[in-house]
Amino acid sequence: MSAASLSAPSRWLPPPLGSLSLLLLLGCLAASVPLRAAEAAGVLRQVVDGGGDGDSGAFYEPFNVTYDHRAVILGGKRRMLVSAGLHYPRATPEMWPSLIAKCKEGGADVIETYIFWNGHEPAKGQYYFEGRFDIVKFAKLVAAEGLFLFLRIGPYACAEWNFGGFPVWLRDIPGIEFRTDNEPYKAEMQTFVTKIVNIMKEEKLYSWQGGPIILQQIENEYGNIQGRYGQAGKRYMLWAAQMALALDTGVPWVMCRQTDAPEQILDTCNAFYCDGFKPNSYNKPTIWTEDWDGWYVDWGETLPHRPAQDIAFAVARFYQRGGSLQNYYMYFGGTNFERTAGGPRQITSYDYDAPIDEYGILRQPKWGHLKDLHAAIKLCEPALIAVDGSPQYVKLGPMQEAHVYSSGKVHTNGSISENGQICSAFLANIDEHKYVSVWIFGKSYSLPPWSVSILPDCENVAFNTARVGAQTSVFTVESGSPSYSSRHKPRTLSLIGDPYLSSTWWTSKEPIGKWGEGSFAAQGILEHLNVTKDISDYLSYTTSVNISEEDIAYWNSKGILPSLTIDQIRDVARVFVNGKLAGSKVGHWVSLNQPVQLVQGPNELTLLSEIVGLQNYGAFLEKDGAGFRGQVKLTGLSNGDIDLTDSLWIYQIGLKGEFSRFYSPENQGYAKWSSMQNDDTQTPFTWFKTMFDAPEGNDPVAIGLGSMGKGQAWVNGHLIGRYWSIVAPESGCPSSCSYAGTYGDSKCRSNCGMATQSWYHIPREWLQESGNLLVLFEETGGDPSQISLQVHYTKTICSKISETYYPPLSSWSRAANGRATLNTVAPELHLQCDEGHVISKITFASYGTPSGGCQNFSVGNCHATTALDLVTEACVGNNKCSISVTNDVFGDPCRKVVKDLAVEAECSPPSATKEPRDDM
Repeated sequence: MSAASLSAPSRWLPPPLGSLSLLLLLGCLAASVPLRAAEAAGVLRQVVDGGGDGDSGAFYEPFNVTYDHRAVILGGKRRMLVSAGLHYPRATPEMWPSLIAKCKEGGADVIETYIFWNGHEPAKGQYYFEGRFDIVKFAKLVAAEGLFLFLRIGPYACAEWNFGGFPVWLRDIPGIEFRTDNEPYKAEMQTFVTKIVNIMKEEKLYSWQGGPIILQQIENEYGNIQGRYGQAGKRYMLWAAQMALALDTGVPWVMCRQTDAPEQILDTCNAFYCDGFKPNSYNKPTIWTEDWDGWYVDWGETLPHRPAQDIAFAVARFYQRGGSLQNYYMYFGGTNFERTAGGPRQITSYDYDAPIDEYGILRQPKWGHLKDLHAAIKLCEPALIAVDGSPQYVKLGPMQEAHVYSSGKVHTNGSISENGQICSAFLANIDEHKYVSVWIFGKSYSLPPWSVSILPDCENVAFNTARVGAQTSVFTVESGSPSYSSRHKPRTLSLIGDPYLSSTWWTSKEPIGKWGEGSFAAQGILEHLNVTKDISDYLSYTTSVNISEEDIAYWNSKGILPSLTIDQIRDVARVFVNGKLAGSKVGHWVSLNQPVQLVQGPNELTLLSEIVGLQNYGAFLEKDGAGFRGQVKLTGLSNGDIDLTDSLWIYQIGLKGEFSRFYSPENQGYAKWSSMQNDDTQTPFTWFKTMFDAPEGNDPVAIGLGSMGKGQAWVNGHLIGRYWSIVAPESGCPSSCSYAGTYGDSKCRSNCGMATQSWYHIPREWLQESGNLLVLFEETGGDPSQISLQVHYTKTICSKISETYYPPLSSWSRAANGRATLNTVAPELHLQCDEGHVISKITFASYGTPSGGCQNFSVGNCHATTALDLVTEACVGNNKCSISVTNDVFGDPCRKVVKDLAVEAECSPPSATKEPRDDM
């Protein structure tokens, strides 16, 4: 048994499971929303017998995609579309089906993704479309779920992705300048874009071929930097537009943040709020290509969070004020596996505080609250697309307003329930502080601060952005690494079994400086990327410095040390003297001044340059480079400074263990491994390895590396990414954060004084049941015996719903003419564990006047004594349950008092023992 409900006997019941499954098959809606698929005029003829990966051919009846001033038009019908950002390389192919299904369940119609040039063309003319870069398989999976695809080809992506998606070989083409009127660049860009378009055509993935692609993007946020290139920038932008149009893809092209986009190209908005955006032509619909529902993170920073109420407010305001397609950036962020994280210094996680977290688990209440929002907006779609001009605008107060969409003129001073016309309304209160009652349609409506109420029938409220009805999910640590905690909104993981991964470790030392293969000598300081071509993060520069007896005497007499200075370094620079680490510097083109301990006679000086993600945003990316700039000097000598800039340097690309593939299960004999000793944990430039068994079950797996310093980690030969236990500032994290008011990326921060990232995703499909190989390269020293392996799942779920809350969205329906109608039923409280888990225990249940919030509920003066037994019976042993919040279920414990139902439950894998309940 996977689901249960507790309702009053006379109440409305949902359709049978078979009917619901059929409805889900035909449409792109959440399960609780009345279906509109039939309106698409044959667009959604989904192939249902073609297998799980959709390799059978066409997925839809071929349909055209056009647009007018109001909306994108699919198969001749205007549509209000919700899009979910999901980047295919930031998850494994095995994760894609579940992620796409969760986007659909959340109410998405469209999946959006960039194309990543450097992943698909790692060497000039050599293409790769396999594994995580199998864009064709991804597109077919999107279609198999009945969703559409928005393909942002670029080919510049930004996306906090290494080098913005550009392949590093591109910068080596003679005379090239990126993203301007430059023939070498335009030739390579056109070749790649044409390659992608031709693949999509060959695979019949465009809408007119029966495929899912309905929109494409050329370039990306070029308007932000176009002015830096002068008239050449304008010429390039126009060329890019014409080049794209000439490819004859049959679907519209987009340019985001491009206010001077040509008439045939849709200009769109990227921002935290886009309700005030209008395209540069009346003939174009209003599209929001990047709705930033969170933010990215750099190493050493705190973690950003955008409240569910605020993102819902922004989305509702967008559709209220004429928007037609909105894309969440990101709906699933995922992981920057390998060395794909952008720069400078962006972390391996790309979680983004998205509705689906990095591991593929629903982030609640954000996912559920937005799902309800999407359902309410879809109920309004017939009215939204019926209005050809502007909606009726009604001023309701100094900071309150209504937009009314209807098939005819509406008299807003009285009820319209009897006139039969299609009508939907959005009531907004943009005051950040005050609740306000407004009068419209002959009724009074209470609006919380900074909120929008949606009335699909211009009478009843289906949803308010500030009133959250979705459950809250909590990921808890039962035991585990002391290196990770959070002082605000902890986002933690559940640990199964022994807290530490392994007690048996082996080590191997990485040589400093020259080790052999790939080394060479050159006069002067060479630019990092020109040498490495980004095949490794690491490049060492080694030279010899002779120190005289007079220098030693001079330093001793003055009580000083000489210093090694570099005008500018980027990311990380480390200074080694005679094989020992003297010091390090972190920053983006900052100066280095490192005191060094030298001995009389020859001294070997090694400078290690480390990249932590190539610059991914801005003009002139090809000129940013890496490594060192300016002069390299040894200062403080008895006879003045020594300029080492033009000395003879020995260059060594990468690490010996990296090129010998110490991390590969097949290459373990190439390294001299020895049993780990206590002093190995403090030794920089050390390789560590151990063997481990995978946790039982199918839940996502994370590894806690908070006891380590900085380096890279491989599991069974797969590079899971860079790790770095750099600590965020102590300040800047409020104890609470109001959803109300304009959001910025510095608002609602958490994790102050903690490592920016301690947990790293290991995809389940990279693991075997036993005998897994973990290899770490540690740069600064760390204790691998404190590493823990954990499974990530929702442990605690809770919700609190008032009897005055709105009826469930499933109680709405639409008549044949599209008019929304409400079958009035009691509100419902919904609880759901992760897929494959069950509710194992009810830890709190009270119907009456409970106080507190999730994990802090307490019984109030009014309490129905039957609540715990009734909720336990309805929920325990099921994956999900729903309970009507009404006296008909619980009785009335206190008359003439508004009552709430508060429930807290625990989720467990299905093998866990079913527990009855707690005695509260």
